[in-house]
Amino acid sequence: MAVTLREVAAAAGVSIKTVSNVINGYAYISDATRAAVDAAIAELGYQPNLSARGLRSGRTGVISLVIPDLKNPYFAELADSVMREAATHDVAVFIQQSGGDRDRELAILRGPQMRMADGILFSVAGLGQEDAALVDVPTPIVLLGERIFHGPADHVTMMNIVASRAATEHLLSLGRRRIVALGAHPGEVVGSAGLRLAGYREALEAAGVEYRDELVLEAGEWRRVDGARAMRTFLETGIDVDGVVAFNDSLAFGAMRAIEDRGFRIPDDVAVIGFDDLDETRYSIPTLSSIEPGRDDIAETAVRLLLARIGGDTTPFQEHEAPFRLVARESTAR
Repeated sequence: MAVTLREVAAAAGVSIKTVSNVINGYAYISDATRAAVDAAIAELGYQPNLSARGLRSGRTGVISLVIPDLKNPYFAELADSVMREAATHDVAVFIQQSGGDRDRELAILRGPQMRMADGILFSVAGLGQEDAALVDVPTPIVLLGERIFHGPADHVTMMNIVASRAATEHLLSLGRRRIVALGAHPGEVVGSAGLRLAGYREALEAAGVEYRDELVLEAGEWRRVDGARAMRTFLETGIDVDGVVAFNDSLAFGAMRAIEDRGFRIPDDVAVIGFDDLDETRYSIPTLSSIEPGRDDIAETAVRLLLARIGGDTTPFQEHEAPFRLVARESTAR
């Protein structure tokens, strides 16, 4: 049978109310009392009844993370960062996948599962700026990503334009001038693809290098297969290339395979840099240069802002851009 608060209180030699205060983080508890209660909880294996606690306090101790797709390595690593950060606040995380579909994102926001969470971290992929009013929901929410700016919520994102410009400038500094931009989405302006293409263009313009449409390659879903397919098709044209700025690491891995299959050497013939600094970048052959976009900072800031809103913070909404770092590895360094 489940261990009760009464049993914990008896083992610790305190009242049931004191045990409840310790579990709920009440500040005015002596260190000795807190230690005794913690020891009793550990010895007896007590597990709080989250449903009962939620009925009493109006909170569940759970937040929701809505992301497009866990199969995307970036979102898998972001989820890990969020869960580790939430754990430091004794908060659990349940994850929902939207598939990046607008209707699915709206269904999640309006669905009954939202009542199970105290707040939502929402990585928007299908909704756009024109849908900003639709994310004004009763549950506290923090927006992640680049689809909605200045919405009715706190917003945490990365420095897409500046970081992509830095990646392109890195290749330019190595003397590369025929640089492919891999991962474009035609017509996109506000999403990651549009912003990273803007950074690429800014770097070329600042260096006096001509922007060439034929060096901008489309890639739909930013998977390895998309990077490999786009790069193979491009190399078959015979157009000279000496650098690749891939808009994420998965595209870069696919492109590297296509480049080497064609007989080119990385980085001697073609230097490659990605974006996201996935764990795998350290172990690929060659190791992949990449942009580390501040994933842990995104998780820490988003969780902190959300918990503040759950706690009743009514200050004006904040917009936060996480700092990035360029990590140079073997794919750009001889």
